[in-house]
Amino acid sequence: MDSYIINNNNLQKELIIKKLKERGCRITKQRKILLDIILEQDCASCKELYYKANAIDSSIGVATVYRVVNVLEEIG
Repeated sequence: MDSYIINNNNLQKELIIKKLKERGCRITKQRKILLDIILEQDCASCKELYYKANAIDSSIGVATVYRVVNVLEEIG
């Protein structure tokens, strides 16, 4: 079951990255970290997402989180 979840997350991540590229977005280390957190963990808010991401990479700021979440909402 765990391998199914991991494979499903990888497929979702690849699809999201493809859609971001189609929109002309650069696929940065910070965006990949945020995608991993969103796909693998249960985050109830941007603030929670920020704290988890910032613990991994302190260069991720609140504005980065909101921009990524906004773009993800736009692409569906």
